[in-house]
Amino acid sequence: MARIIAVANQKGGVGKTTTSVNLAAALAETAQRVLLVDLDAQGNATMGSGIDKREFEAGTCDILLEEVNVADGIVKSPEGYDLMPANTDLTAAEIALMDEAGREQRLKRALDPLRDEYDFIIVDCPPSLSLLTLNALTAADGVLVPMQCEYYALEGITSLVETINALKGKLNPTLAIDGILRTMYDVRNNLANSVSAELQSHFGDALLQTVVPRNVRLAEAPSHGQSIIKYDRSSRGAVAYLGLAGELVRRQRERATPAR
Repeated sequence: MARIIAVANQKGGVGKTTTSVNLAAALAETAQRVLLVDLDAQGNATMGSGIDKREFEAGTCDILLEEVNVADGIVKSPEGYDLMPANTDLTAAEIALMDEAGREQRLKRALDPLRDEYDFIIVDCPPSLSLLTLNALTAADGVLVPMQCEYYALEGITSLVETINALKGKLNPTLAIDGILRTMYDVRNNLANSVSAELQSHFGDALLQTVVPRNVRLAEAPSHGQSIIKYDRSSRGAVAYLGLAGELVRRQRERATPAR
């Protein structure tokens, strides 16, 4: 059964979409069945997956509005994972859902029937606590939090933890933090090292061992509509995301073992 992971952080520019696309590609490389859900109206995860956000017939917007069958809103990425694409139509969907009953449950209702078809469902969230993000957090089993090791990022993650705790009491009692991922990391930066140590002290095992370094190749890959795995498999960025995929797969197996 698939684990649904929302890649979320209320702070922008921390590598959510980069992480979503490259994690999906890395998991697919390890023979995992993966669905990537683009829940951001910018459609960057769609473009980064090699799909033109102006040309697909149906996607996340249509599924949230329940205008199409969920299977009709999924396309195959050239990199071996499935994609629920998105574009600016998602903004209209969010407005249309504002007055609907159970509006926070729309994505959950769409994804629950797909759990047996995938090993991982990755949801790329927008950089705000919007209705779309609430849909992702309501549907998810866990949250993956990409963050830069800087002062303002600490404030952002505190706010996100408060949001997750509030949601656990109202909409999703089993929601957990699957991991905190340090992105754009520079070991030569004293502040980054200091913030990293503080994260380790406060979050313990929730802080993932994988660290994504600053890497030019990571920044170049989206302009080619490719993940870093396909664009430059030997780069430090690719090695980091393959390591992240392995770490998450191990954690998932550890969760499943006591259950059996």
